[in-house]
Amino acid sequence: MKTTRQWLVAAILLIGSAINGYAQKYVQPYFNVKQLPDLIECLPAPPAFNSPEFAYDVVRYQWGKTQRLNPERAAIAQRDAVWSYEALFAEFDAPFGLHISKDDTPEIWKLLETSLVTTDQMRVAPKAHYRRLRPFVMYGEHLLSQDTEDDIRGEGSYPSGHTARGWACALLLAEIAPAHSDSIFARGWMYGESRVIEGAHWQSDVDVSRVAASIGYCALQNSPAFREQMVKAKAEYAAKTGAAPLSTDDSSQFVTLTDAVPDAILEIRYFGTYNFVGDRIDGYLEPIALLTRKAAAALKAVSDDVMAQGYRLKIYDAYRPQQGVDHFVRWSKNIADTRMKNYFYPDLDKSVLFDQEYIMEKSGHTRGSTVDLTLFDMATEKELDMGGTFDWFGPESHPDFCGNPETGQYTGNNSKSPTGRSITAEQFRNRMILRQAMLRHGFKPLDSEWWHFTLRDEPYPDTYFTFPVKQLGD
Repeated sequence: MKTTRQWLVAAILLIGSAINGYAQKYVQPYFNVKQLPDLIECLPAPPAFNSPEFAYDVVRYQWGKTQRLNPERAAIAQRDAVWSYEALFAEFDAPFGLHISKDDTPEIWKLLETSLVTTDQMRVAPKAHYRRLRPFVMYGEHLLSQDTEDDIRGEGSYPSGHTARGWACALLLAEIAPAHSDSIFARGWMYGESRVIEGAHWQSDVDVSRVAASIGYCALQNSPAFREQMVKAKAEYAAKTGAAPLSTDDSSQFVTLTDAVPDAILEIRYFGTYNFVGDRIDGYLEPIALLTRKAAAALKAVSDDVMAQGYRLKIYDAYRPQQGVDHFVRWSKNIADTRMKNYFYPDLDKSVLFDQEYIMEKSGHTRGSTVDLTLFDMATEKELDMGGTFDWFGPESHPDFCGNPETGQYTGNNSKSPTGRSITAEQFRNRMILRQAMLRHGFKPLDSEWWHFTLRDEPYPDTYFTFPVKQLGD
């Protein structure tokens, strides 16, 4: 015979099924609940009643009641208690800088609604599993919004669905409008705090729900449909706000790399003559490196990571102006100029470099968020031995040469090399140290060059800049 608890769990699961049914009928989620992370497995259980964590929950509950004495803050908390997408999105209009509605911003609305329908599914199981009493029920007191008490009294307190929605919404909107992310996240944080002020949730419910929303947001990234809709939402935002793409000669969103990453060492190969062309490359007016602000911030995180391991970053190239790429193309068509063949492409005829895409008319470097680099060993005061030089044209430069970059396993398989060259297990491991640090902090690799990485979420994916490499502002 089922216990009362089991019947309640079954009832909540039925509600969850109804939610999912609604989604299937009216909004097709990016994933069904079985394809999403299980929050019961991901997150800790609620604090025990006799724990220090619960004592803090009690303190915060009392804090929430004091906040109700502020009429302005109380009014915000009551607005935040309304369980609808329309009410939620309206609270972000000001920080987002644009009114969000089905009619005015259909692409942004579709992204938000479908994403939240998807991630809303995750909260059902833990609520049913833990059945945590809400604070107003435990104390026999009223919510700030008393008209909502009957709607939520029997529903578990852990996690907070409102908080998860609010924080997920902030994550999504900040991706669409990164320039407004500070105010967007501030409002998203306040949205969760409103649940404590309401008396509807404990502070630990709110805290864990922000983590739950972040887990859901990460899961969404694996959906091609989500990524496609995000592109549409960003384009709609740009069109509605007049946020046109940067002009190709606008360097305002770039920084000098060593200002952002002061520990980096520079060896700008295209400013000198030790490169596959053999001349200074057009557009390199000074031996400095430039990157977009977003890419430079991510590279600073990489630098801090490898510094803790005993290394520094050494930069060969970063932003590359289009005139530099054009120089490469002109050089590739001059078949007679093979001055640097023995150093960079001894196994290839120069005529195939363009066909095999070693030289291309467009380069990711020109978009400003790609960097070529290696590691400098602070103990030996030498470059880490990677088993090959920067800009070597051949399979020996591929990340999967002699090993599996996905697992980090060295295999010694050098069958791709036309001359039987190989790299050692230590050299492969050194390549992996660099690769793994870059991947940890948002960069993606190139499958033909161990030294080449592009910021995964680059800010200007369609803009090929033309300004020269020199001190900014000159």
